[in-house]
Amino acid sequence: MCGRYAASRRPEDLAGIFEIEMGVPPGRVESSLWGREPEETLEADYNVAPTKEVYAVLDRPVKDADDPRPVRQLRTLKWGLVPSWSKTPEGGARMINARAETVHEKPSYRRAFASRRCILPADGYYEWVTGKQERDLEVEGKKKRPRKQPYFVSPADGSVFAMAGLYEFWRDRTLPDDHPRAWWVTCSVITTEAEASPLAVAPAEGPHSLAEIHPRMPLMLTPDRWDAWLDPSRTDPEDLRGLLAPPPPGLMRAYPVTTAVSNVRNNGPELLKELAAPEEGTLF
Repeated sequence: MCGRYAASRRPEDLAGIFEIEMGVPPGRVESSLWGREPEETLEADYNVAPTKEVYAVLDRPVKDADDPRPVRQLRTLKWGLVPSWSKTPEGGARMINARAETVHEKPSYRRAFASRRCILPADGYYEWVTGKQERDLEVEGKKKRPRKQPYFVSPADGSVFAMAGLYEFWRDRTLPDDHPRAWWVTCSVITTEAEASPLAVAPAEGPHSLAEIHPRMPLMLTPDRWDAWLDPSRTDPEDLRGLLAPPPPGLMRAYPVTTAVSNVRNNGPELLKELAAPEEGTLF
């Protein structure tokens, strides 16, 4: 799964990487569906958690523009998808991930999968490992809160981790049309089975594949798939499912980081510092 990630790149850097034509800064309102335009850019976030505002790259026509072509935009969305038909936004925090295997058929995601796909740029994501002895104790009920060691997973070459995502619009019917928060725009990260092949760079002590860390991982899109994934004219679910294949093996690295990242109130580049060995020393 993906429940926490880091995103420190500036919008101008993302604009160059993804060939952004419109967005923030300086930004402009595409339509009322986008709600308020952010007054300032998002700060670097080394501990992105559900319900936070995050950057998303998407292709979408500009409302009332003379040119109907989709325009590549950088937008801020709330992480935790709220389906358009939902009566309240309360379930958004639980819908941070969509499984690649079923995203085309699940009622909460299938409409967005067909026409509202995005890329969520990240430096990498965090995942927590529970050692075998700790897991055995947990299963036996002898330890209710097993110790867990966080790992940071990112592209080995330092490039952007482009997570496949979906976005959706939700109208808050309790607010008037002209209210700045009448419309919510939310998103979800698509996940897939974690790679069982060896990491490009593995820690000296600890897991040597992503599957040893966690059975799921965010679906990373390599640059050759960005245009096809973002293209809103592609709406055939069967055609789109071909884009959900995992990236080639051997692109990722993983290393242990401080357990401070487990607290969402902690934030800063120190969370990404590689540790010489897991803090939870008995895990491996």
